[in-house]
Amino acid sequence: MANQRVRVEESVFSVDRALLTRNCEYFRALFQSGMRECEQEEIHVKGLRARGFMVTLSVLNGERPILNSEEIIEAIECAAFLHVDALTKHLINIINSDNCLLMYHTAAIYGLWELYHSAALFIRDMYSELKDDVRCLPDELLEYVESLVPNTYVTVGTHSPSIKLLQDCQRTVCYLDEDEKDWKVLTDLPVDASTTMAGVTVLNNKLYIVGGVRDVTNQVAESCYCYDPALDNWSTFMGPQQHRYNFTLVGHEDCLYAIGGEYDRTTMSSVERYNLSTCTWSFVSHLPRPVASAACTKAMNRMFVCLWRPMDATDIYEYVPAEDRWVLITTLIRQQSYGHCMVAHKDNLYVMRNGPSDDFLRCMMDYYNLTTGQWTAMPGQYQNSKGALFTAVVRGDSVFTVNPKMTLEYIIEEKKWKPKTEMNGFPRIGSMWTFLLRLPKMGKPPRGHGVLNGYEQNLENNVYCEKSPSLQCAD
Repeated sequence: MANQRVRVEESVFSVDRALLTRNCEYFRALFQSGMRECEQEEIHVKGLRARGFMVTLSVLNGERPILNSEEIIEAIECAAFLHVDALTKHLINIINSDNCLLMYHTAAIYGLWELYHSAALFIRDMYSELKDDVRCLPDELLEYVESLVPNTYVTVGTHSPSIKLLQDCQRTVCYLDEDEKDWKVLTDLPVDASTTMAGVTVLNNKLYIVGGVRDVTNQVAESCYCYDPALDNWSTFMGPQQHRYNFTLVGHEDCLYAIGGEYDRTTMSSVERYNLSTCTWSFVSHLPRPVASAACTKAMNRMFVCLWRPMDATDIYEYVPAEDRWVLITTLIRQQSYGHCMVAHKDNLYVMRNGPSDDFLRCMMDYYNLTTGQWTAMPGQYQNSKGALFTAVVRGDSVFTVNPKMTLEYIIEEKKWKPKTEMNGFPRIGSMWTFLLRLPKMGKPPRGHGVLNGYEQNLENNVYCEKSPSLQCAD
């Protein structure tokens, strides 16, 4: 039979039997058991609540509901009892500062360990903001959060390959020491690595650098690099099939996506995907139009790209991996003059852009809510006297914007960003990439622990490099 009647409390649901078999381990085992219940027209599931089962069905049907506290508890019950991976993933995707403690505690009660760990990591990243609330947690839950490593802000600037015997001491990946409000060196870039017009992203707590050019001829660097902070080493892997530079690299669900870019003076719409499990690149659906250096972000584990038509409109597309297609989500009609970037917080996409051509340093912002489908103009101008803010990364309810003169932390509040902490800027010229990494707890400072501002370095940064960093093929 196509449909199966399922009774939960006093409610009866008519559900596609194949849908339940594919997505719920409980029903799959039941239908394959040969027990009498699996032949009944109506199956009575006890111990769950109807509203939680309704949320489960909505997720299985492709919806992405934003849940209140009671719905979260009942959904966790269903995810744990019925073993619904899709529901667990949805709950992980909607963790935020309002529900993280509830998610964490409830997941611990029902043994939903993937959600438990994800919520604990989120709490660890916001520990200082949540320190009064976390005291309400049982001791063992608090101890687990405190055992985890928080995300750290990391930045790398624009660099070309260096001479092997005389490596530029500024060719470094740096992290933000928030206690000292300054940037410090995490690791050197490999000698042959280029970040000039490269693709840079983080996936599974590893830093990936793809492509980049070697000199003014825009010769594409052949080797790509991966940095693992847990091992403090670099490895190499093969580059995309299509040579490209000035493209966007995004890490999503164990894959890297090289989006658009340029090659031989031609802007491209092609997109390639690198599968970490097979170590292979393959082409996926092209973008709707050619684009270079597109702004991309992820919200609730969904991947979005911002296609900018100068002085006219900004189209935001979502890539749906399961269907291998690009879907137009929204269009913003707004005059702008220079550049743009996009970050996400909860179910909001924030688009920052330069203002009218007579004031290209003025940074204006709008945000698009994925749930309501509405655009909202942000009040004020997001700028400072030391430069426009076009490099940003979100952690919890904070967003850090970086330029060579100043690093500024904002608190994201409803319809505005509120300045919180000003720190030293990242003292590099040219483009920069900012991201998050969980750096291991170390008994000694990272390599090159000297302060960046003023270019103070420890001794080993000021001597000739006798050998390049250890490189090996990525697994």
